[in-house]
Amino acid sequence: MSDSKPVRVGYFPNNNSLWVLRHRGILEQSLPDVEWVDLRSLPAGDRPSPTEGLPSAHGDHLFDGGYDFIGTGSTPPVTAQAKGHDVVYVATSGPRHENGRLVVHEDSGIASVADLKGKRVALGHGSWQTTLLLFALDDAGLGWRDIEPVDAYTDAAQLFLDREVDAWIGSYPALTRVEEEASPRTLVETDGLFSHRSLWFTRRDFAEGRRDELAAIVGALQESDAWIRENPGEAAKLFADDDGGDVAAWENALRRRPFGLEPVSAEFVAEQQRAADLFHDAGLVDRRITVADAVLPELGELVEAKRVH
Repeated sequence: MSDSKPVRVGYFPNNNSLWVLRHRGILEQSLPDVEWVDLRSLPAGDRPSPTEGLPSAHGDHLFDGGYDFIGTGSTPPVTAQAKGHDVVYVATSGPRHENGRLVVHEDSGIASVADLKGKRVALGHGSWQTTLLLFALDDAGLGWRDIEPVDAYTDAAQLFLDREVDAWIGSYPALTRVEEEASPRTLVETDGLFSHRSLWFTRRDFAEGRRDELAAIVGALQESDAWIRENPGEAAKLFADDDGGDVAAWENALRRRPFGLEPVSAEFVAEQQRAADLFHDAGLVDRRITVADAVLPELGELVEAKRVH
């Protein structure tokens, strides 16, 4: 390998691919000197109100020695780049349209996104859910300041069930519980609005100077993702063992999601650029960015070369 320092990989359950990779030991076969960093153990910094800005992004820790490589949803690399960090996209998943949507109670009287004006909307602020909500509001002629966002990633489902919020951007497996205990009505489907991809990114110096290690990570992820596709029940146990959740609910969630890494596409870059512009217009980030600056075309060739067919 090209560098004697251990490679630090940041992981957490929200990126299903890295979570499974961490627990199956595949990466260690090609990269023995790897150090896994549970992102939940890293300091997140002060968590401001969603009306004031975005919380400290996981991407920040790429630049303070926290780790070298990470997988998240769509928002963290945008906010990291907006803070001036030299982020490089490595790969994306396919669209995850079935994994999340904006829901309201059947008897809420909310018939369209325009009806959300002045309403309380629960979301995991700083995650992909911020992007989905901004896109939905923009399409309805509304902005971030037209609603009351409620940052409640861990207990948002309960807030919705208790009717303490008017709407919720939910995802599986939490949506499974809500579907069983209430009558949620979909206000906005993800499909047609937002591709909602998983993605993986790193620092430019790592992408350019430690290409062998990066190739090993990509190859291991491709192999592990192929295993998840074939063994969703076994993969589900890895998540349920961590959070005490229901294995069947996790299996249902995993079966809905695409697995396998894809090269960064022009379509994805355009979507990220729209998100970045809306973040700035809403006052959620301080400066405009050019998402294409974070794309290295040669990494697309690396991802294709490691694809498992």
